[in-house]
Amino acid sequence: MPTYVVAGASRGLGLQFVVDLLARGDVVIALARTPENSKGLQEIKDHKNLFIFKADITNADSLKNAAEETSKVTDGSIDVLINNAALQGSAYLYNTLIDFPSPEALVSEFTNAFSTNVLGPILTTNAFLPLLRKGSLKKVITLSTGLAVPELVLSAGYSKSTSYCISKSALEMVNIKYTLALKDEGFSFLDISPGVVNTAEVPPTEEEMKEIKEMATGFKAIYPHWTGPITPAESVGLMLGIIDNLTVKDSGKFVSHKVSSLHLGRIQYFDLS
Repeated sequence: MPTYVVAGASRGLGLQFVVDLLARGDVVIALARTPENSKGLQEIKDHKNLFIFKADITNADSLKNAAEETSKVTDGSIDVLINNAALQGSAYLYNTLIDFPSPEALVSEFTNAFSTNVLGPILTTNAFLPLLRKGSLKKVITLSTGLAVPELVLSAGYSKSTSYCISKSALEMVNIKYTLALKDEGFSFLDISPGVVNTAEVPPTEEEMKEIKEMATGFKAIYPHWTGPITPAESVGLMLGIIDNLTVKDSGKFVSHKVSSLHLGRIQYFDLS
């Protein structure tokens, strides 16, 4: 049975990956900064195929320790790494680039976003690379977003979520660089957008609802048939179908959860609906 490492497994899509993979009989290593505070992980912590380790994806030492602990329970190898951990929300989530309150606020916002959303997956991948090299599947999956696709953002007219969009956009190049660096070792790297997913644990505020509706209006302009957010279970189910069929020749691609073929031109295989 394959062994998966899921980084950012405490809630939302990460937790759903853990639940679904365990249901298939796979071995799962769940990484979280504070797993003891994750109700979802605590409810399943005694599953025989689940191992939970603390890890902060912005801290190389923390990841090194997690990889060492993982190696002890997997005989030194893993098959698939899923980079799910990310930083999306902040006090400036709905600011454009021209209305931050100060240069210091902008720099802090982008420093935090790039530390988590770009360096985080790089540090995580590097920490687990020795284990992946000894695995049979050698797949690295990084969750991105349709908001990282310039054509879609421009078409939707969405100027906000600046640090999130820009940092996630950089992941596409990270993916390509890994593909090229490891092209002779049988690795498959894939960036994937999960779609618009409702992972909220509490109802949005009135201000958040206003911003969400603005974003939704842009999506509807591109995808008139879009009916709203899907559930984590729906999204992960679709993504696992893509991950299972991923091959070396697909490495370096960036697709959505609804991709019908991994061999189409980039803009054709995005469907956020």
